[in-house]
Amino acid sequence: MAGPSRTPVPVVRDGAPQDAVGGLVPTRVAEPSSTAELSRTLNEAAHQGRTVLLRGGGTAQDWSPPPSSLDLLVDTSHLSWIDHDPGDLVVEVGAGTPVADLYTHLAKEGQRLSYDPVRSGGTVGGAVATGASGPRRLLHGALRDLVIGMTTVRPDGVVARSGGRVVKNVAGYDLAKLHTGGHGTLGAVASVAFRLQPEPGALRLVEAEFDDRPEAERALAQIRQSPIVPSAVEVCARPGTPLALRVVVEGSPEGVLPRAERAVQALGPHARVHEGLSSGWGLRPESGPLAWLSVPPAESVEAATLLGPRARIEGCAPRGALHLSWPEGAAPGEVASALVEARARPGWTATLVRADPETAEAVDRWGQVPGLALMRAVKDAFDPDHRFAPGRGPGGT
Repeated sequence: MAGPSRTPVPVVRDGAPQDAVGGLVPTRVAEPSSTAELSRTLNEAAHQGRTVLLRGGGTAQDWSPPPSSLDLLVDTSHLSWIDHDPGDLVVEVGAGTPVADLYTHLAKEGQRLSYDPVRSGGTVGGAVATGASGPRRLLHGALRDLVIGMTTVRPDGVVARSGGRVVKNVAGYDLAKLHTGGHGTLGAVASVAFRLQPEPGALRLVEAEFDDRPEAERALAQIRQSPIVPSAVEVCARPGTPLALRVVVEGSPEGVLPRAERAVQALGPHARVHEGLSSGWGLRPESGPLAWLSVPPAESVEAATLLGPRARIEGCAPRGALHLSWPEGAAPGEVASALVEARARPGWTATLVRADPETAEAVDRWGQVPGLALMRAVKDAFDPDHRFAPGRGPGGT
């Protein structure tokens, strides 16, 4: 006769200085290694009224305001596994799986997740929680568009599943979208299923610098009107350097070459062609103030021209999804003045994602947050006691 089933018990230890987030050391740290253990952890935290924060690779813990309270830190690094079905071009991955490990695994099968990581050392769960997407979102969509299923654990410990491992299965898809970019404020991501693509046979990066805004806008307009079908079109500017456009084309070797040539024609006689992506492609700076900037796509070059002399600015020009960054130690006034000028433009929004305490004190992190009332209502529905990542959500939710 089989013995009684055992309730999974996660490893739990005392918090240590190296576990601190925003200067707060958690009272306890839990290290679940399965969805069942994660569920038990959160169920117990709910009954004890503990505030909770999630940690994957820890590379984006400073991408939100410090939590107002931290009783329990849940380390998801042991939720690391890959279940790949090459024939169906889908993969299901544990939230604690390093993104680099997933990419290495897929590359061996000649497949990829068409998502450019924006930081090194992160986990799948962390990538989903931040929701930030890199340059090739232009063609392949943002990270949330690549998610076909997700298993999450609610703040009360109840396991919820949406979507599935079949690409056509879209049941509950909105739940996955809520958690993507939720910064762990609505619950814990346990695993994610993604749709994949075959690795392209060839890639070319075409880039050029421009001395003035009209010239760059003309080049960008030609790219939009051409049949190039780029995977990425990045606008880049920083203090003391000319504005630049970078265009990526991918596909079969015979198809990429003529498309790259069209990109050269659009960008002008000084365009340069590279057979691979530059080192650090898509990665955001790892230190210093960092802000997300959203502008009408037609005004991306204008934004780069306006703010480039004050900060490093780059991002997806045809989507108007840009970011601003400053070197570590930048004066709070420099950051504040750039954000104020950006927010004064109709249709522009700017959110300060990362800042040192002095800058965070001097600068309005959020500005106007479209849909803030709805976000607060969702937070109330998922986490009525506001125990999950308290104070780290939009508008301080």
